[in-house]
Amino acid sequence: MTEPLLVDGASLSLEGFWEVVRGRRPVAFAPAAREAVARGRGAVDRAVAAGRPVYGVTTAFGALSAQTIPGPQARELQRSLVRSHASGAGPPLSPEIVRGLLLLRANSLAGGHSGVRPVVVERLLDLLNRDLLPFVPEQGSVGASGDLAPLAHVALALIGEGAFCAPDGGPPAPAGPLLARHHLAPLELAEKEGVALVNGTALMASYLALSVGDLARLADAATVAAAVSFDALAGNPESLDDRLGEIRRDPEHRRSAAALRALLDGSELAVRPDAWSGQDPYTLRCLPQVFGAVRLALGFGETIARRELNAVTDNPVLFGEEFVSGGNFHGQPLALALDTLALGAQYLAAFSERRISRLLHPALNRGLPAFLVPGSTVGSGLMIPQYLAAALVNENQTLVHPASAGSLPTSADQEDFVSMGPWAGAKLRRILTNTARVIAVEWIVAGQALDLRAPRNGGRGSAAALRALRARVAPWSEDRSPAPDIEAIAAAVRSGALVDEVRAAVPF
Repeated sequence: MTEPLLVDGASLSLEGFWEVVRGRRPVAFAPAAREAVARGRGAVDRAVAAGRPVYGVTTAFGALSAQTIPGPQARELQRSLVRSHASGAGPPLSPEIVRGLLLLRANSLAGGHSGVRPVVVERLLDLLNRDLLPFVPEQGSVGASGDLAPLAHVALALIGEGAFCAPDGGPPAPAGPLLARHHLAPLELAEKEGVALVNGTALMASYLALSVGDLARLADAATVAAAVSFDALAGNPESLDDRLGEIRRDPEHRRSAAALRALLDGSELAVRPDAWSGQDPYTLRCLPQVFGAVRLALGFGETIARRELNAVTDNPVLFGEEFVSGGNFHGQPLALALDTLALGAQYLAAFSERRISRLLHPALNRGLPAFLVPGSTVGSGLMIPQYLAAALVNENQTLVHPASAGSLPTSADQEDFVSMGPWAGAKLRRILTNTARVIAVEWIVAGQALDLRAPRNGGRGSAAALRALRARVAPWSEDRSPAPDIEAIAAAVRSGALVDEVRAAVPF
């Protein structure tokens, strides 16, 4: 049996996050964290007993925070908050985003700075272990005072008034009866617990933690596909000289160039010409520079993700007996990282599409047939997959505009500058899906071009990439629908299977 991941509010890694969210690794509440949470709860109980004015505990919220709530109504305030804030709309979040959201909210509360009872953390972990996923609409959060609406839908399910996603994709199931079937009582919220559940950045952080892993896989797949294109277009490897990156003072440039050199090792196609033949186009000659920039974006996103995994993003937060009200719920760092990853993904897609077009263009592909139609075949060849790539790149061009550049004030201007990080995350997920398909098209087109270069061979990495491709997709000998091929290769790009097969043959 898999060892549970201990949730303690301090040690969650990206790797552990992925194991729980995608690998269904079980989770457990770390004993020391349980004690810290219990201590924090004691501070809340003492403040309530003393009648101290504490934001969100004995006062109302947002622009109504000057309003004091009498003691008997303090718990009703928490239920009312959850009900009123569950105002999301649109399609449900994907299961993996919701699993990430549950894990991150539990881990943040486990830090002991939020004043909840241990049972609140336990119940979130129960949902994860049972794969009971609250129905959470995608739209409704501006990513400033936390992901209020999405997290309120989670809390609404916990108290038995919301809904859970049906595992078969059917309509959402009412929360109360489903909790009963799993022998879980609806959670009775105590003081501070409603605001602690809804006031945090778990949705944005879930988007980010998943996306940095996905973009890393796409960057690797794009590197391999570009190496195959480099071979198929008989590129000049001079542009991959390590000394260029050294004098640029750019380690990511050097890393990208080294990977391409490893993949092209042994090539009979990508060799320095004996005579001057002009310079390669930028989509070949500037591979290290562009891929290096993507790696820079990825590094930034990963840095923010690793910080946020163990961040306390509630408000107010506890330090011993002191309640400190601040803005840790604000999603600006996450929104910036999500928008930056979107740019990196679009760089990959746009770069790839230009090589696809060049491979198919008889005036630019250095002697290959138009649209890579074999000589005796009558048909359109791989003409239309490039249309798909162009359409996806254009879609990305409209989606890549930074969401975080567009603040709109909320809560009667109390929340007068917001991050819009949830939309940055939602559209990033679509950009990543589009980019995987563009890279799949390049892999297919470049593989066909490499076949047509026979008997001259590409590098060892290109050969391994071609073997991985041909294990899934037949060469193009006569016209057929390319759609199933594209989806099959895109799925293998997203999962990392194609790159794993190449890397097993040629480490890069």
